[in-house]
Amino acid sequence: MATIDIFAIVVLVVAVASLVAVLVILGMAPGYVARRRGHPWAQAVAVAGWVTLVFGFVLWPLAFIWAYVDVPGRPAGKREANP
Repeated sequence: MATIDIFAIVVLVVAVASLVAVLVILGMAPGYVARRRGHPWAQAVAVAGWVTLVFGFVLWPLAFIWAYVDVPGRPAGKREANP
């Protein structure tokens, strides 16, 4: 194997690993935001974030918006702490 072949394989492995890392981070983001904000349906938001991996991120903006939306009628300053 030539040096250029080894370099190409290393670049390919790094590119694939980077793509997987970005997909995992984007899949986790809505659930992470919902848990940090004390969202009452944080687990559902997290599942919605991971489901978007199957559908090619078509619904990902919707899941991310849902992570930021509070329940109507609940005071903004009085969030319950999750155990």
